[in-house]
Order: sequence, then C-alpha cells, then structure tokens
Amino acid sequence: MADRILKSISTRGLKNAVRGSEYKKEALISYGILIAGYLVLQMGAMMGLIGRNLQGQFIPICVYISLAISLNLVVGISGELSLGHAGFMAVGAFTGAIVTRVLENGMTFAPARLLIALIISGAMAALAGFIIGLPILGLRGDYLAIVTLAFGEIIRNIMNVLYFGLDENGHLKFAFNHEIEGIENSGRILTGPIGATGVSKIATFTYAALLTAFTLFVVLNIKNSKQGRAIMAIRDNRIAGESIGLNVKKYKLMAFVVSASLAGMAGCMFGQNFSTLAPVKFNFNTSVLILVFVVLGGIGNIWGGMIAAALLTILPEALRQFSDYRMLAYSIVLIVVMIATYNPTIKSRVNALWTKVNPFKAKDKEGDKDRKRKKSGKEAA
Repeated sequence: MADRILKSISTRGLKNAVRGSEYKKEALISYGILIAGYLVLQMGAMMGLIGRNLQGQFIPICVYISLAISLNLVVGISGELSLGHAGFMAVGAFTGAIVTRVLENGMTFAPARLLIALIISGAMAALAGFIIGLPILGLRGDYLAIVTLAFGEIIRNIMNVLYFGLDENGHLKFAFNHEIEGIENSGRILTGPIGATGVSKIATFTYAALLTAFTLFVVLNIKNSKQGRAIMAIRDNRIAGESIGLNVKKYKLMAFVVSASLAGMAGCMFGQNFSTLAPVKFNFNTSVLILVFVVLGGIGNIWGGMIAAALLTILPEALRQFSDYRMLAYSIVLIVVMIATYNPTIKSRVNALWTKVNPFKAKDKEGDKDRKRKKSGKEAA
C-alpha cells in the first residue's frame, strides 16, 4: 500500500512539474513577444523608421492583442464560442469616457484618471458579463454563439439611445432616446448614436502595453491555476467533469466574467485614444474580427493569438498603397493564411522546422533523459 501511495505522489509531482515547465515556456514566449514588439515599435518611431499613420495604430494593436488574449479564455480555455466580445468592449469604452470626463476637473493627473477609469470599466463589463452569462451558459455550441451575438447587439443598441451629460453644478445626468434638458454642448458626454464626443486622449502606447501585460498575466495565471485546470477538464469532457463534482456553470461563468472584464478594460483604453467614439464601431464585425485573431493564432494558443492580432491590425495600414483594392487584398491574404495554417502538409513542415530551431529543444531532451533515468531507477527498485 505504501509503495502505491508513493508511486501516486511521485507521478502527480511529475505531472505538475511538466505542467509547470509548459507554463514557464508559454509565459516566456508570450512576454518575450510583447516586450520585443514594444521595443521594436518604440525604437522605430523614435528613429523615424515608422510613419505617423502606422504610429497611430500602436494603441489599437495593444488593445486588439488584449482582446484576443481575453477571448481565448472563453474560446480556447473554456471551449465555448462567444460572438459578443465587442459588446463588453463597448461597455468599457463608454464607461471610461464618462469616468474620465467626470474626474477631469477634480483630478489633473491623467494617469490616475486613466487607472480609475480602467478599474471601473472592468467592473462594469464584468457586471454585464455576469448578467448575460448567468442565464445563457447552460447553452452550448451554436446556440451560445447566437445568444452572445444577440446580447452584443443589444448592448450596442442601448448605447445608441443613451445620453449622458454634466449640468452647471457638475452633476451627472442621463436619459434615453432624447437629449437632456439644461445641458450645454460642452457638458455633453454621450449623445446617442453620435457616441462620446470631446474625450481627452490620455491613452499612450506605454499604458496600452502595460494593460496588455496585465491581461496576459491574468489569463496565463488562470490557465495554470486549479480553477483553470477545472475549466479545461470541463471543456475536454463535460460529463466526466460533472461526475467528479465540478460545478460546470460556476467555472464557465468565472471564465466568461473575467474575459468580459478584461475586454471592458481594453475597450476603455481604446476609447481614450480617440476624441470621438460612436457605438457603430462595436458592431458584429468587430466581434468577428477578434474571433479571427483567436482562430488564426490557434485556439487556446495565447502567443499565437497575440501575433495574429498584431499582424492583422498592421496589415490594412501596410496595404494602404493599394487604395481601393486594400480591403480586397486584405481578405485574400487572410484566406491564404487561414488555408496555409490549417493545411496538414504545411503544418507538418513548419513543425519540423520549429523542431530544428527550437531553443527549448536541449532542455526538453535533458528533462526527458532525467525522467527516463528516474523511471528506470524506480523499476529497478
């Protein structure tokens, strides 16, 4: 009996060690891509190698990377298809616009205003995610996708009829479907379908990169936590998860709410990069675009989604020289890349090439040798 217990403990420890090494590898690659990308873009801008048009995409690149990472928590780790991510982004964007405008007179330190706006935007998006997720997470597959799409459109249409403003005393007022009486033009914050106007642009590339790092930190740690392993176990076999006592709805709701909160924070950063922001920006096409980042980078692959989000954000700007054919060229490139990514022949050749240049190859071999040595020692004992 003692031998069995010791064997079980050693096997469990070995599995945890392998999982820990996989986590470190994924974290090292993901943070390495983020830091390297930030340094390259920052230095390119300082040296004048990157044009002003492309520099204007720096913050959206970080925002879309954050959105891809957060959506991967639902689509990749939880295994559910969500098409309402742009709705949570809209909640964060317009909440951030209201908060920064209210704090503008009393708080002159812009980073503090931005930080408070990010926290409140994340909380409001999490609340929206909880309200939406609670009744619908019993659904699966296409049904869940359709319902999340509907809720995303509901959120956008609510923003279309919302009016917010500050009166002469600095009090916040709101109304539906009509402008607020007694509010001057300068006091308007949200004006229905026109959206947020007069927003102070306090977002910077550095702040956006820090938000991306925070999003990456949260998702990677959830993925490697006890709760993350429970979420992935439910994803792989829901019936088996229920049979061992896992609360399926609780874990799925946890992933959905955290993902919504991170999307709201990304939306807040996105909104603080533009002086005018209309609800039409957060339509169904934006949700599909974020999903494309996740699928193209590999479902469940965090750093793959990061690369896909960055490339597909830069690509339309790089194709601007094609003028009217820019979006056609973008679509063709997207189709070719998707086909190449999921072609077994191409995939096997890329994997073979990666095996040759893999920097972790030597460490993996040493780890395999150690594990084999330990296994042979145990068998001999």
